[in-house]
Amino acid sequence: MCPLAIRARIKSAWNAFGQEEVYRAPPGVGMSSTGRPPDQPRLRFSNERSIIASVYTRIGVDVASIPIRHVQLDDKGRYSKDLETELSLCLNLEANIDQAPMAFRLDLVTSLFDKGAVAIVPVDTTIDPVFGEEFDILSMRIGEITTWYPKHVRVAIYNEALGIRQEVVLPKRNVAIVYNPLFAVMNEQNSTLQRLIRKLSILDAVDEQSGSGKLDIIIQLPYVVKTPARKLQAEERRKDIEMQLKGSQYGIAYTDGTEKITQLNRPAENNLLKQVEYLTNLLYSELGITAGIMDGTADEAAMLNYYNRTVEPILMSVVEAMQRAFVGRAGVRKKKRIMYIQNPFKLVPLSQIAEISDKLTRNEIVTANEMRGFIGMTPHEDPKADKLINSNMPQPAAETGSDLTEVDRIMKETLDGVMSDVERIVGGQGAA
Repeated sequence: MCPLAIRARIKSAWNAFGQEEVYRAPPGVGMSSTGRPPDQPRLRFSNERSIIASVYTRIGVDVASIPIRHVQLDDKGRYSKDLETELSLCLNLEANIDQAPMAFRLDLVTSLFDKGAVAIVPVDTTIDPVFGEEFDILSMRIGEITTWYPKHVRVAIYNEALGIRQEVVLPKRNVAIVYNPLFAVMNEQNSTLQRLIRKLSILDAVDEQSGSGKLDIIIQLPYVVKTPARKLQAEERRKDIEMQLKGSQYGIAYTDGTEKITQLNRPAENNLLKQVEYLTNLLYSELGITAGIMDGTADEAAMLNYYNRTVEPILMSVVEAMQRAFVGRAGVRKKKRIMYIQNPFKLVPLSQIAEISDKLTRNEIVTANEMRGFIGMTPHEDPKADKLINSNMPQPAAETGSDLTEVDRIMKETLDGVMSDVERIVGGQGAA
């Protein structure tokens, strides 16, 4: 690209935070960040022992492992090729300076689960999206929607030029607002997941208490503790029992025969564990996952059900939001799309894929090119690939211009031979 073209592009480029902040070099190397990546999402639940983190991570990784592509459709509405655009580079090379595509998609999904709705913000674009429907995206980030307006949203997003998170107000039409299709299960105040989070918090508090070394006991003394002298006597008795327990190897102490000991930390784990187990199974059922999916032992039917009920709706929500904001009506008219193409070979064995393909084409349900589109392959140039053909049946001989199949040809030749013999016999040519 020539220097004049580069300068013209920079002059017309747009940035969500404003051009001055982007192109002004910060002093030194900028602000520093330690411990965590600067834009890594911080989820509401911080308890690392919670099963919720495992559920979020499992579904998030499975969704994020499926690439999202900027593609061109052919005249028949089928996948034709990947477009060589800046948006394609964001989706397949780097979304921004901090995130590769996989990290970006995982950030998107986990933030979506945590917040219920997130915004994919085009940080750098070729032109201001307000003044043009067709624009290309140079970088994008996931933002938290903090305030909703009729036609705008306030989004908290990481500003890589300053190294801090900032809030910006952007038009809804220019950002991809993704809604969690499992909102009722995950994000409603009294949803199954939120109830499970509260139960796990209580269970963890009980575990912390039981593991703290405290006995939580009440000593009933054989006298009334009201006067200062009796209170002092009771305090001395409490210290005496504490010293006995502290100095005993096995935690044994003795009491007076007139004293009564009551332990307060009665085991509550059994009841809580049953409730946690019930809510966990209910959550699995509502999310379309199983214990086998979590530990990697699920069979093909369970995985297929999981991808259809859980993974695919999330991907559809993401793709449709990006297509609305980043492709627009003008791009759709030109048959441009945002698509995800899931590799079917990961779900079922190759033998089953071949069997399914054979049944669909043999029964003339789909063409070969339509089947290729299902598995992410470009259409074949052979014209026969666009025709409904039963490959197990003889086909018309196109080179002769005849519409007869091979079977028809053989039957016709046989019939012609028989008729010829009949004519010879009738005409006396066959008598000797």
